[in-house]
Amino acid sequence: MCTISKYVFHVVFCVSIALYSCAQTQNSNLVGGKCEGCEAAIEYGQMSLKPSDTIQGFQTGNEKIKISGTVYKRDGKTPAKKIILYVYHTDSSGRYPTKLSSKGWESRHGFLRTWLKTDANGYYEFYTIRPASYPNSTVPQHIHITIKEPHVNPYYIEDFYFADDPNITSNIVNRDHPRGGSGVVHLKQNGILKEASRDIILGLNIPNY
Repeated sequence: MCTISKYVFHVVFCVSIALYSCAQTQNSNLVGGKCEGCEAAIEYGQMSLKPSDTIQGFQTGNEKIKISGTVYKRDGKTPAKKIILYVYHTDSSGRYPTKLSSKGWESRHGFLRTWLKTDANGYYEFYTIRPASYPNSTVPQHIHITIKEPHVNPYYIEDFYFADDPNITSNIVNRDHPRGGSGVVHLKQNGILKEASRDIILGLNIPNY
């Protein structure tokens, strides 16, 4: 019995060391590098994700927008299906609104967020309100986006920015190596909506991809 116990302990110990070493290696070689909050991309739980969704507040918001596009594989030509896009942004006062019931990353990112999953053609779209800049700041208006591919850890790409934002800077517009491609979108009026399009290339300018 003593011999068996020692053997079991030895096996468990070795497995633990192996798993720890593996985790350390993975952490040091994360696709996209370290990213606080990227794990929120898999926080959707049992939700059934679709290519299209409407973020809370859209119906009552003053400046309604729609953003759509196609996600491509690294070659920039092949549509990428079943890719999860996690997006979140501030409200019209520049804050990330939360509720008393907010938990997990909603406590930080607010409830103006959603998860999308691209269709067979790589298509995605979401409806929301235009976010405001942070209070008392000149930070450009933006929408955060995190990508989750199958078998790849979540990584962030260039935020969505608005070309007509008076606070947008030239270094954003003319970014040399934007992650996933340029995030600057051009809103155009279409009825009560302003619409914009942005295509995304997986892995483009992403470290360790």
